[in-house]
Amino acid sequence: MDVKGQTAIVTGGGSGLGEETARQLAAAGAKVSIFDVNMEGANRVAGEIGGAAIECDVVDVDATIAAFAASNEANGPARVLVNCAGIGPAALTLDRDLNPHDMALFNKVLSINVIGTFNCLRLAAAEMAALDPLDEGERGIIINTSSVAGFEGQIGQVAYGTSKGAILGMCLPAARDLGRYGIRVNTIAPGFVGTPLLLGMPEKVQDSLKATQVFPNERFGTPAEYANTVLFMCQNLLINGATFRIDAGARMPPR
Repeated sequence: MDVKGQTAIVTGGGSGLGEETARQLAAAGAKVSIFDVNMEGANRVAGEIGGAAIECDVVDVDATIAAFAASNEANGPARVLVNCAGIGPAALTLDRDLNPHDMALFNKVLSINVIGTFNCLRLAAAEMAALDPLDEGERGIIINTSSVAGFEGQIGQVAYGTSKGAILGMCLPAARDLGRYGIRVNTIAPGFVGTPLLLGMPEKVQDSLKATQVFPNERFGTPAEYANTVLFMCQNLLINGATFRIDAGARMPPR
């Protein structure tokens, strides 16, 4: 799909991977709607790229339906959805005092990362399926964000790893469900990306993480490399039901 002139929704587009994805989609000519609970970031990015900032808690069904309606009014129906909204707090299954993992936190992580992703996927699919087909019958593409933690979750990542593993499992059946409508579903699983949080860690910790990468192993990935993958998936019609690891060949150690 050529995204020029098409509407793209990016959840979590007010910061991080979502922000850079929104910027690159806009630079490629897409009309971008940014869904976020962080309206300060969403308004900033939208103002800089000429997009629409729409407040949306992806777990709230009614709020998300309203956000899709607002995006449609601002930019028209979407043919691209990129799900970047998510959280990743760390907590052990049992802490040092043998207290079990807090269930409210576990539920929150799965709710935002898994239910929020599927909530947007299902609503976008319904909107895309009603559109006229493009070349070769394509109507839209949905790209979800997992993580290498979905394959090799580290100590303290039981909730996060579970949620990202669920997103991996969502990809192929959703692609199979939606293929009859010309809608593709793919997943990106980033490794270590140089976010402010990661770059704020002690140099020794950063070096140990870089050492797990095969090549390149002198730097972390960048949000731009994630966004490049989004655009590549949009452009290549044969990429469907696929999960791309973008991790420099890293396999995460236990800690």
